[in-house]
Amino acid sequence: MLDGKFYEALARLQLGMSHKSSRSMSGNRKSVQKGISAEFSDFREYMPGDDLRRMDWNVYARLDKLYIREYMEEKEAVVSILVDTSASMDYGVSGKGELARDLAAATSFLALNQMDRVVLYDMKDMSRGLSVGGGRKAFAKVSLWLGNLEFSGQVDMLSAVRKIRYQGPGVTVLISDFLHPDVLSNGYEKVMQYLHYRKQRPIVLHTMAAEELRITLEGILNLIDMETASRVRLTMDAKAIDYYEQELNRLIDHMRKGCLESKGVYVLCDAGKERKQLMFEDLREIYDI
Repeated sequence: MLDGKFYEALARLQLGMSHKSSRSMSGNRKSVQKGISAEFSDFREYMPGDDLRRMDWNVYARLDKLYIREYMEEKEAVVSILVDTSASMDYGVSGKGELARDLAAATSFLALNQMDRVVLYDMKDMSRGLSVGGGRKAFAKVSLWLGNLEFSGQVDMLSAVRKIRYQGPGVTVLISDFLHPDVLSNGYEKVMQYLHYRKQRPIVLHTMAAEELRITLEGILNLIDMETASRVRLTMDAKAIDYYEQELNRLIDHMRKGCLESKGVYVLCDAGKERKQLMFEDLREIYDI
């Protein structure tokens, strides 16, 4: 897990948003609603009951009409974080599951540090959601929830995304290896389309084990699917490895393109990579810098 020094460095960054918040709670994001913060938004004609302290007398002197100054009200945004807890995430010497916990912890910390609301979901059981707000003091609840995650069985990502309790525009973070038949066929496009429809900025954190990115296996192997227990026998030679790498690159390009079309960000996350490099260099695209 990440330590205190890491979070102190992370506190200097901010999670990027592409939509204004529509929530009614106070926070640090610019809202579509009008309020009384320091940032000027627009003028409108005076209506009985308006606060006279917001009257612009200079405009009245020029136009002989009463106008009220409106300001952009700052609201909390909602950041939904979905963690794939299927069995395939428990693979690798440097496990994908541990990486998923670190990624969820980092994105949660960023959101809470900006006074946004975080809603964490276990894709395998969407009823296990955790909603927290109120700043960094709530981060302990996030750490406890993530520590109790178990990686087993299968998930239905499209179904999970449709069960999110959306509360207006926001950010949805998907943390997964995306090694699911429905996702690898046409499910990924449906997920991105649905998030776009719900005015969510998708952040896709594609977790892969070092052993999946850099194949070192060789010879005749019997491979067993961790989730379905199905078996396949193959000869792992140079031709097979080359074919695998081509298909993996094709999948990554496909996922990156689909995410960009939905105004989101795709990041390939290597579980074998040092966390500082991963969080502060590879994830640079998800931050407002």
